[in-house]
Amino acid sequence: MFSPYYKNSGRDRPDDHCALNVALTGPYGNRWTMTERGEGSVARDATSFAIGPSAVRWDHDTLVIDIDERCAVLPFAVKGQVRVEPQVMGTTSFDLGGGHTWHPIAPRARVTARFDNPGVSWSGGGYFDSNQGAEPLEAGFRDWQWSRAHLDSGDIGVIYEGLRRDGSDFAMALRCEPDGHWVDEPLPTRQRLMPTPFCIGRSTRVDAGHRARITGTWLDAPFYARSALRTRLFGQDGMGVHESLSLDRLVNPVVQGMLPYRMPRKP
Repeated sequence: MFSPYYKNSGRDRPDDHCALNVALTGPYGNRWTMTERGEGSVARDATSFAIGPSAVRWDHDTLVIDIDERCAVLPFAVKGQVRVEPQVMGTTSFDLGGGHTWHPIAPRARVTARFDNPGVSWSGGGYFDSNQGAEPLEAGFRDWQWSRAHLDSGDIGVIYEGLRRDGSDFAMALRCEPDGHWVDEPLPTRQRLMPTPFCIGRSTRVDAGHRARITGTWLDAPFYARSALRTRLFGQDGMGVHESLSLDRLVNPVVQGMLPYRMPRKP
């Protein structure tokens, strides 16, 4: 959805603009890949989706991501496998307005990652979702703030809010119980967080009388940031992931000119 090539093409052939994004951070150094490939390098069926040498496939109830990519700018190899085993399957999609929907497919999952290059492996709690819309993302929104936290009880807390392009806003506070049932919660108190180094504003919601805290920023770009967040929601402490997205920044001509360096394209 951030592809400058797709944007300039008129957005009429999505299969000709596919990429697998991998962002690794850690003591071994950061690795980033997002190579776009044309329809001649894309194949898919009901259970698998291949993009060049990489692929995403279902192995029974486990989502397997086979990664064989090279970083943008400096061509370091990124090769390994990530296995995502859903512990809860979400059957509910949420309307964000303007024909845009958000579907938390696995609000809670067990993730195992093993990489040959760089040589690193880990396992732990995870999550995956999807977004789709009837128009480009920047046509529907100016920005959003999203966070997901694993709470002490085993529940998942989600805060999702933002500003639509027409000037209206949206905000939701959701709690997913261990059986996958979503509960609408009253919106907690809004708290501003420290801006990113690129001066993107960050905010979240937290229980009254408490303070949320960014404990580390994993990905910092001119229009997007992903961070670790310690918070308290719905009477429970939690650790989670926070993201800030500025669509106004994304469509800035300077940013559009920078994107091909981070997102090369191959046929």
